[in-house]
Amino acid sequence: MIRPSVLLFALLMSAPALYRYVTDEVDLSQVLIRFLIAVPIAAVLLAALRFVTAGYGKTEQPGSPAGPAPGGSEAESPL
Repeated sequence: MIRPSVLLFALLMSAPALYRYVTDEVDLSQVLIRFLIAVPIAAVLLAALRFVTAGYGKTEQPGSPAGPAPGGSEAESPL
């Protein structure tokens, strides 16, 4: 299913063609073709953005070590 954000972004990408249709410079079929081309491009760009930002805002799971593990190099007894 296509997300509404993809359709909105595709509409923004094809807005110059829509404006040229309003000013009667292009045909409606060209505007629709440009919108249909913009939909998969917008879907790929927003999917890449979601992939890059997926890890932001996640917190550590309870019980995971926040610092160095006990028994590391500082805990060894000198000889």
